[in-house]
Amino acid sequence: MKLSNNTYTGSAGRQSLIDFEIPEKYNGQVLVFVHGFMGFKDWGAWNLVQQFFTERGFGFCKFNLSHNGGTIENGIDFPDEKAFGENCYSYEVQDIEAALHWMIQQAKNIQGIHLIGHSRGGGAVILAGRNLQTTFPLRSIHTWAAISDIVSRFPQDLAHNQWKKEGVRYIENGRTKQKLPQYFSLYEDYERNASELNIEIAIKDLKIPITLYHGDKDTSVPIEEGYDLAKWKGLDLHVITNADHVFGAMQPWRNPALPTTLFELCELTLNQLK
Repeated sequence: MKLSNNTYTGSAGRQSLIDFEIPEKYNGQVLVFVHGFMGFKDWGAWNLVQQFFTERGFGFCKFNLSHNGGTIENGIDFPDEKAFGENCYSYEVQDIEAALHWMIQQAKNIQGIHLIGHSRGGGAVILAGRNLQTTFPLRSIHTWAAISDIVSRFPQDLAHNQWKKEGVRYIENGRTKQKLPQYFSLYEDYERNASELNIEIAIKDLKIPITLYHGDKDTSVPIEEGYDLAKWKGLDLHVITNADHVFGAMQPWRNPALPTTLFELCELTLNQLK
């Protein structure tokens, strides 16, 4: 079974795109991949990551977060800037649960689910995993260059006051050069749900195994955040030598093979899954 660009209903009733593949030689385990900030399910080499794991017997599901800026008609880049601006951390956690519900309706022979989150998606799978570990057959969580907290990502002092006064701020995507909005509702959502969105508390509450990976050349999410996650859980951080934030990939990725450091990351994740 291979479903591409199907739709699920995510947070605030917004539909978004989702892929799900069960290989012919299937081991009963499904990996669910969650992209990061300014990401999408078909970014860079994520399709090759799916291929890597399905060739080794795992089911694989990846999806666009409902308010990532994509649409049903165009899931690449950020055609819906308003939806991007309305996004919040709570929505991303809700989207993961919605995607899991959609997935288990498609295949009844899922024996175990493993969450993989990249960057901001890494923080999201920790938050979602804490909530869902008793209601789904979650077996493990794997973070790839995950963030360790949310509050430090908000503007401070005068910049915060200006954001609140104007109701919106703009951030530039370095690749598309779009100036994308972030509405102040992003911060208000965090204020309302600060305890539920505390990644340190969430990782300590996890009862299922979690493995943490980070590149030592990451300039987007400092490796210190990976070390924080590891410290809070009493784990080792798996450091990928010479790996940047996206483990050597870029958008678009035209090479038929995985980048070297992303291949290494997939191999290490596979070994943990085994």
